[in-house]
Amino acid sequence: MKNVLVFPCGTEIGLEINKALKNSKFFKVFGASSEKINHGNYVFDDYIGELPYVTDDNFMGSLNELIIKYKIDYIYPAHDTVLLELSRIRDEIKCIVVASEYMTCKICRDKMETYKIFKDKIEVPKIYNLRDKIDIYPVFLKPNIGQGSQDTYLVHNKDELDFYVNRNSKLMILEYLPGKEYTVDCFTDRNGELKYIYPRERRRVRNGISVNTYPVESIEFNNIAEKINKNLKIRGAWFFQVKRDRNNKLVLLEIEPRIAGAMGINRSIGVNLPLITLFDFENIDIEIMKNNFNICLDRALENKYKIDLEYDELFVDLDDTIIMRQTINTNLIKFLFQCINEKKRITLITRHLKSDLEDHLKKYRIYEIFDEIIVINDGSKKHKHIKNLKSIFIDDSYIERKDVKDNIGIPVFDIDSIECLIK
Repeated sequence: MKNVLVFPCGTEIGLEINKALKNSKFFKVFGASSEKINHGNYVFDDYIGELPYVTDDNFMGSLNELIIKYKIDYIYPAHDTVLLELSRIRDEIKCIVVASEYMTCKICRDKMETYKIFKDKIEVPKIYNLRDKIDIYPVFLKPNIGQGSQDTYLVHNKDELDFYVNRNSKLMILEYLPGKEYTVDCFTDRNGELKYIYPRERRRVRNGISVNTYPVESIEFNNIAEKINKNLKIRGAWFFQVKRDRNNKLVLLEIEPRIAGAMGINRSIGVNLPLITLFDFENIDIEIMKNNFNICLDRALENKYKIDLEYDELFVDLDDTIIMRQTINTNLIKFLFQCINEKKRITLITRHLKSDLEDHLKKYRIYEIFDEIIVINDGSKKHKHIKNLKSIFIDDSYIERKDVKDNIGIPVFDIDSIECLIK
């Protein structure tokens, strides 16, 4: 098993790499960040902590100390600036940087340079160098070096243009592309062979991040991918973005030689791009196999928690808690198996009729989950059956929870609050 450090781990890129690698039997994933408060701290099983920013003078020394301490074999850059810097100083880093060569990363980071290289090969946006030469509005403003939708503006007239350009004279003035926008996920192996192309429409975008995406098919995307791959030395997973202009032609927006946050849609059909990239860096020949079914990825904010709650036993109700509307509460079952993994005792405490309880549990295939089953058929309060005060209690009934909380004071949870218990 090789050790992989994802840095910075709290970005959408880092979170996707973690999802792609955390269950692999070949790689152990570590996370680190330069931000003290970041989401990676909540989702990486092995979160190392803080590293200096890549622009800090002591970054290199701190990074190599960490690499030696945790025996890191690979570092996976998870931010555009970090990708560029780590590819530049890769010879000084005491592990392998999972990235294309520096010149490729440098070209892709610079949109003007990207458009210059590809202007005679594929469609690139029209660039206005002088404000008074604009022949049609609206136009689109964005920085030459940037990510997401930061500092981008749709400008409808010269007054708006003057306002934004006077504030930031380095903004690029580009033709506005009103059509649909696409991301095309790709994989190129160490021999330069383009082995995978997966176009998807960016149907809903928030802050520059695709939060709803759906696969599409067209030879147009393949042609562009092949031209990019022919003219840049790319290795591993990468992607490019295109948008349709007023004439419905695909126009290049950017090329990124890294993992995309929404590449999880590829994982779902059997193509784990962060993982096969690592296999390629292990000099293993890659064969792509994918499932053929329609799929749509939609993303929203997800809650993760850290709590200072210690317990060694769980008391849990059955009806309307584990079993809801004649179906298993899969979220709670996930937590029950987490307790099993952590060697915590699970006690079922229920008022279900004892005569058919065993058959009822076997019907839902959960009979063997419990260390003990307590059936209350005398009308007594549940708190009287809980002797372990280092325990927690889960029940859909407010009355039952109040009884336990008021009388023995252990933490009590409704089924809508157990998400804070799930790691």
